[in-house]
Amino acid sequence: MELFILRHAEAGKALRARSRDAERSLTEKGKEELEEVARALSGLKMKPDYIVSSPLNRSKETAEAVAKALKARDRVQVWDELKPEGSRQAFFGRLSQLKPESNVLCVGHEPYLTQAVNELMGHSGAPRLVLRRCGLARVSITAFLPKTEGELRWLLTPRLLKRMS
Repeated sequence: MELFILRHAEAGKALRARSRDAERSLTEKGKEELEEVARALSGLKMKPDYIVSSPLNRSKETAEAVAKALKARDRVQVWDELKPEGSRQAFFGRLSQLKPESNVLCVGHEPYLTQAVNELMGHSGAPRLVLRRCGLARVSITAFLPKTEGELRWLLTPRLLKRMS
């Protein structure tokens, strides 16, 4: 399985009320950056079988913009497992139910995504890499049992993606 991990674009300031924080939208700057990144992903000829997003508004907006650029709007799904407080083990378990040859693009938040990538690579403790807003990692999942493992194939910063657009 090829797992593409995309951090959502820039959103407005964090809100103290958790219930309202989930509604935060992308900023205009975030939307502009996302447009360039989505063009780059289209240029990479990405063909995700699934585009899965956290239910938080900023992630859904990011997933929908990428899906539009990739002409894959019908492949967007919302997974509660990708919430910032979600369980990575539950996320990995849900991935394991998909076909092994699937290409999955997931959109979510920090520090959840960085921790997931590091966990897949077998690193615990302080993260060895950090995913910037609109940054993209590609991880080849090599096993789901006895634990989910993968190999980092590449990590693209937003700056590199924008240069590719």
